Amino acid sequence: MRIKPIWWKRLALVAGLGFGIYVVVEIILAGGGAPPLPPNQSPIELHGGHVLNNHIATKSWSFDYDHAHLSPDGLSGSVDGVRNGIVFRKGKPYLRISAKHVQVNVQSLDFTAVGKVHIERIDDPEQRSFDTDLVTWTNDAQLLRMPHPSYIHSGNQTLRIDGITVNFDDNTIHLGKVNGGVEIHH
Repeated sequence: MRIKPIWWKRLALVAGLGFGIYVVVEIILAGGGAPPLPPNQSPIELHGGHVLNNHIATKSWSFDYDHAHLSPDGLSGSVDGVRNGIVFRKGKPYLRISAKHVQVNVQSLDFTAVGKVHIERIDDPEQRSFDTDLVTWTNDAQLLRMPHPSYIHSGNQTLRIDGITVNFDDNTIHLGKVNGGVEIHH
């Protein structure tokens, strides 16, 4: 039995139209749907950025650093090799800080410094400085805490204190247990 060529032509025409409609509909719908995930949501590595020229700054503190590793949103991260860090009091430089490692929260402006930490008051006539291994700055409360043993140096004198809290708002200092002697000259 032989099929008439007209039926094949109609069948081919209907299949071609169906395929053409399918292609047009898919092209129209191709832009819809969920966008693809960005490639590699890994943290941003900064080797020499301010986050410009090895410097990160906020209204409460600024750090010169060797290496920074920030989260993808740039709101938190860790900073290594901090030198010439500045903590501001009422908008003016007040303390200079250096630390081996600092965890920063750029949104709340808090930071925690660990490792060898050195702090000194800027323009202090007595040239006092502090050495410790843990410092926490809480920006909202304007508190600088050194909960571990800290050493205060003034001239050739050294005093060991088991914890220090400095409140920048009311300008008070709370000292823990004190070990050492200090000479007082009038």
